[in-house]
Amino acid sequence: MKKIIIVLFSIIAISAAIALATTLLFRAKTKPGSSYETITVKKKNIGASILATGSVKPIIGAEVKVGARIPGKVTHLYANIGDKVEKGQIIAEIEKEDLKAQVAQAENNLKAAEANVGVSKAAFWPALSAETDYGAQGPSYFPQQGQNFAGLKATMPLFNGQDLYTIKQSKATKEAAKAALDFTKVQLSYATITAPISGVISFVSTQQGETVAAGLIAPICVTIIDLTKLQVDAFVDETDIGRVKEGQKVIFTVDTYPEKEFTGKVRTIYPKAVIHENVVNFDVVIEVTDPEIELLRPDMTTSVTIYQEEKKGALTIPRMALTKEGNSRFVFVMKKDGSLEKRAVKIGILNGSNVEIVSGLNEGETVAIKKE
Repeated sequence: MKKIIIVLFSIIAISAAIALATTLLFRAKTKPGSSYETITVKKKNIGASILATGSVKPIIGAEVKVGARIPGKVTHLYANIGDKVEKGQIIAEIEKEDLKAQVAQAENNLKAAEANVGVSKAAFWPALSAETDYGAQGPSYFPQQGQNFAGLKATMPLFNGQDLYTIKQSKATKEAAKAALDFTKVQLSYATITAPISGVISFVSTQQGETVAAGLIAPICVTIIDLTKLQVDAFVDETDIGRVKEGQKVIFTVDTYPEKEFTGKVRTIYPKAVIHENVVNFDVVIEVTDPEIELLRPDMTTSVTIYQEEKKGALTIPRMALTKEGNSRFVFVMKKDGSLEKRAVKIGILNGSNVEIVSGLNEGETVAIKKE
């Protein structure tokens, strides 16, 4: 009997020792400085944002390809890559001697047509001045001049309808000659190529002395880019595109100026997705509002941050402190005795490193983050 009692006491003592060792081991694991670190729940300002990559592009109308509208040899080229040009500035000239001769011929044709109108009027009625049209004023012209129409009628040749049509025909010939002169002047103007916008020459495809042949498509001579009219095309993942709205503030950087943050705002969102290697993104067009926009160049790679809502004095913890199980989120709260309590929380705004806690925690409580 004594032996049985001794065995029972031994079993109880061993069990108590094992329980005590297990408790101490668990507490040791939950103490700061072992496998966990602790963070105090605090209030601070938090804002949600979306990260994306993109590139700098000219806006529509900011990049213009200038070409020749008539064929001919380029006699002068005043553009080099990198040159700044103003709107209306001459950048190239095409041989124009033949066009000048056509203009001179058209001017002489117009003078001849004008003279022919005067001859036809004078032949129609000598008593009338060259600028008087019987068809417009008729017999009412003579009383205004104090003359006797009946007496003049008796002494002048008989009038017939052909004379009136002769005058109209000469006038039509004059108008046709004037139109032909205007056309040749327009053709002559095409020989002088001017900049349609102000900007920088980014490409030159024609050299002085070359002959251009204008057909259905005008040959490109130079390309001009207005560096004050640029945008950023950012590619936002489909999981985030629902949170992007027009007018949201944007900060972006480029590799050339890593310490410089450029400002902008969301202008529009393309409705059609861009799919690359089974990854679905949406093109978000960002208007550049930074005053130093001329530091940018087309096709620069950008790192974009799109800011959404911002809340002041929100209860926040690091995102690493969250544990997700299904649709629920939990944190491990450090109790006074050093043990951990698993607690469900409701979250609000998420950003790159922090999360807003709407309910489940109080300011000043301590949450545990497992060390990596």
